[in-house]
Amino acid sequence: MVISTLADGLTRSVESVGDTISETFFEPVIRLGVTGLARSGKTVFITSLVANLLDRGRMPGLSAVADARITAAHLQPQPDDTIPRFDYETHLAALTRPDPHWPESTRAVSELRLSLKVRPTCLLGGVQGPRTVHIDIVDYPGEWLLDLALLDKSYAEWSAETLARLETREEALPFRTALRETDALAPLDEPVAQRLAAAFTTYLNAARDAGVYDCTPGRFLLPGDLEGSPVLTFAPLPPETGAPRRCLWREMERRFEAYKARVVKPFFRDHFARIDRQIVLVDALGAIHRGPRAVEDMRGAMADILTAFRPGTNSFLARLLRGRRVDKILFAATKADHLHHTQHPQLTAIMQALTRDAASRAEFAGAATDALALASVRATTEDSLRHDGRTLDCVRGTLLETGKQAAFYPGRLPDDPSQLLTPARDGAEKWLDGDFQAMQFAPARLTLKPGEGPPHIRLDRAAEFLLGDRL
Repeated sequence: MVISTLADGLTRSVESVGDTISETFFEPVIRLGVTGLARSGKTVFITSLVANLLDRGRMPGLSAVADARITAAHLQPQPDDTIPRFDYETHLAALTRPDPHWPESTRAVSELRLSLKVRPTCLLGGVQGPRTVHIDIVDYPGEWLLDLALLDKSYAEWSAETLARLETREEALPFRTALRETDALAPLDEPVAQRLAAAFTTYLNAARDAGVYDCTPGRFLLPGDLEGSPVLTFAPLPPETGAPRRCLWREMERRFEAYKARVVKPFFRDHFARIDRQIVLVDALGAIHRGPRAVEDMRGAMADILTAFRPGTNSFLARLLRGRRVDKILFAATKADHLHHTQHPQLTAIMQALTRDAASRAEFAGAATDALALASVRATTEDSLRHDGRTLDCVRGTLLETGKQAAFYPGRLPDDPSQLLTPARDGAEKWLDGDFQAMQFAPARLTLKPGEGPPHIRLDRAAEFLLGDRL
């Protein structure tokens, strides 16, 4: 087992060195990771980004487009034959059909390669001709990324932390009831283990639907082909000292360790550790609407996510000696089109405040970070309405639930982010200055001119930060 592990690690190191040399001297590859928690808009972001790089009429903020240095773009088969292809064509069709709808959300890892022909900017550019730059976009659920924090925890530690969080959550009541009826020191009874794991999985799904973000293990929410397997049939139990062999507690501990070894570590090794640019999408408006608890949960989840990154510089020698590092991280508050543009600076400031500590650590390690508010596909238009003698800056769009057109004013975001973060940290039940409302809009019907991708807000600026220096 040890020899096999060492041989596998040596093989991967040799392959990494070969890839690094090939990318440096021949055709550069940018591996862009796209992640975020549920309903943050990962699928729509990737679809719109690719569409707007293929037809670049709406990308003036990307310097390679503004300078007319991208001469061609096309999709190619991704290099990883064992990873599902991101279904770009189906997702784009969902957004551009006569009765558009939002595409299906991320359920597993997928990948897409977009290749660009780019004219060099150096003096020899006219002699050298265009070069090819490959962008490998890796889409993966943020819930899986939260699992990386489990690698440094024992089963007893994870159980104690998880059970402490469940004490005050209504969504956990059925699981807590099942837990009280369970003897953790009794011999393993598989139906008992399955019922307890099912109750815990039900809690995780209910908690996520209620706006809770610290829902681990992430594969319990998106199991894929592991559904029903022993590696996903465990639950937290109160710590026990001297638990006998073959009892329920010991078996739960064994399955927890198997989950780390066979699910979490392969994900980190095969996908996450190979990324060198990263965007983290966040539905900050949805969390603010759900209240202070949701904002604090989201802040904690973001901290856990960002501690999983390996930030640093990605020079040639650094990649040879230390492997890839994530050298640029962008934190993006999505659904900016749900706000009038006059409130976008406040949303950006909130995003910066939510990720300040993690961003500082990344920058200290040598990675560049940024935060902005964006809309991958713009679903609304702006409007102004008179109400109680004052003018309200609104957005107008098609409501997702009813299909009716409506003008919407969500409320005013504070200029100072601490007005949200402080009560969230202090455990406030609701906002003192009134609630911020959120609305779900359906995608607008698109009429795209030749050479134009879907309308967006600041997608070109996001692309410039993530890719601009490599183009």
